[in-house]
Amino acid sequence: MIITIGGLPGTGTTTIAKLIAEKYNLKHVCAGFIFREMAKEMGMDLQEFSKYAEEHKEVDEEIDRRHVEIAKKGNVVLEGRLAAWMLLRNGITPDLTIWFKAPLEVRAERISQRESISKEEALKKMLEREKSEKKRYKEIYNIDLDDLSIYDLVIDTSKWDIEGVFNIVSSAIDSLKK
Repeated sequence: MIITIGGLPGTGTTTIAKLIAEKYNLKHVCAGFIFREMAKEMGMDLQEFSKYAEEHKEVDEEIDRRHVEIAKKGNVVLEGRLAAWMLLRNGITPDLTIWFKAPLEVRAERISQRESISKEEALKKMLEREKSEKKRYKEIYNIDLDDLSIYDLVIDTSKWDIEGVFNIVSSAIDSLKK
């Protein structure tokens, strides 16, 4: 089984992807973790590395290459804003593609709590990161992140708690397995 979970920062993709991977005994691979690891290796914070990635498309290409290679083996939850796009473009049809969304204020609050920073700082960093990513994805792949047409399931994660979102996703997976 191959499941992709994408969403903008603060929508809960990592939390749910980990829970789904655990429940269904799937490997969890997160593009964000790979990106953070690469930033750390370069001695940069996320904002600096995002700007660097705007000028060095090989950063995104490497993350996406890793996702595709892992997906070919199956039994995985791929988490990342481009995960579904990359698989489809490489001839791999995921069993389920999911996109999480939530209002800007909700996402900023979640990031603020997660990173122990002010909501204002979280909002600023989040908007800078999203602007950089949208620019890169459009330039490198001609992908518009606002186009949700490829997703089987789009969930506003502000409407439910973690358990509620997990139950919705689990129900979708269980119905596929029948």
